[in-house]
Amino acid sequence: MKIAILSCFYPYRGGISQFNACLYDELGKSHDVRAFNFSRQYPEFLFPGKTQYVTPDDEAERIDSERILDTANPFTYVSALKRLRAWNPDLLIVRYWMSWFAPSLGYVTRGMKGRCKVISILDNVVPHEPRFFDKPFTSYFLKGSDGFVTLCEAVADDLLRLMPEARYKVMPHPLYSHFGLKKDRKETEKRLGLEHGKKNILFFGLIREYKGLDILTEAFSGLGDEYQLIIAGEPYGSFDKYASLIEKAGKDRIHTFLRYIKDSEVSDFFSVSDVAVLPYRSATQSGISSVSYHFEVPMIVTDTGGLKETIGDRGTGLVAPEISPEAIRQEILKYFGNPEIRENCIQNIRKVKKELSWETFCSGLLDFSKTL
Repeated sequence: MKIAILSCFYPYRGGISQFNACLYDELGKSHDVRAFNFSRQYPEFLFPGKTQYVTPDDEAERIDSERILDTANPFTYVSALKRLRAWNPDLLIVRYWMSWFAPSLGYVTRGMKGRCKVISILDNVVPHEPRFFDKPFTSYFLKGSDGFVTLCEAVADDLLRLMPEARYKVMPHPLYSHFGLKKDRKETEKRLGLEHGKKNILFFGLIREYKGLDILTEAFSGLGDEYQLIIAGEPYGSFDKYASLIEKAGKDRIHTFLRYIKDSEVSDFFSVSDVAVLPYRSATQSGISSVSYHFEVPMIVTDTGGLKETIGDRGTGLVAPEISPEAIRQEILKYFGNPEIRENCIQNIRKVKKELSWETFCSGLLDFSKTL
């Protein structure tokens, strides 16, 4: 089968590109797969981080792709569609995670629909930080696809609210397995400048308002000296609010690594952590959970979006009953207060890891395509 994937690949960095590289590699084992990439993903003034691109010291997988679509240039919508039609795939897979991509991807998928099967993998239908134009833009995009894959039930529910007749399949986010193995904890703590013998709590990933780092920092301020908080990720926007909270919470017990964490560094932070906390105000699913699974680090999450479904219901972590510092603090105390909780979570993670392979995900995706 000829399969085209239209989304971001190298030289773009981040979780979406990593996911697409894994998808490309797995499908390529049995099919003729071609990666079609953005020539421009976002105009620089719209991108909140330092850079969209892989830097010289990153280790991102170099997928050979054709860069054909500039999301800010409608003329490329036409040329990208012509290029895809010329390659004539049997299946086109696109990724959708925010309404900025609706005009460009929607134009292409509408032009391919009927010529091949079109499946959209939906990370989000409703963005975490919504704007007035999201619904009409997303509705435009959705009409170009024959079927949809969502990574949790919460996104499927959002899809059906906008498109009740949608044909879809829910398939959990596969595990990222390219970050290597756990490292020696004591040696890694020393290298990171952490004090050995503490109870280590990890906040990992991009720092955005909806991810609730301020909630976790306030929760941490009520914990004793035996606890240590590790914050590893690039801020999107000002960090001033968080810096003030860190100062009040006890700067000597909070260690910040405020940068994009390259692939070779990811294992450092999960190797030294007892638990990862996802104190999100809103969520669908989280790629951080698949990294935590890989390193067998249990999680504490809020009851929002698909987090309860993907973590709490699987017994791989604890779910705070409300989104507040006190609720997060109580779950942290519960987790460290009973060693059996940690052991049970790790055992459940090991069971889940067997189910969340890229082979299983791609097999399910292709089986779904046959029903369209």
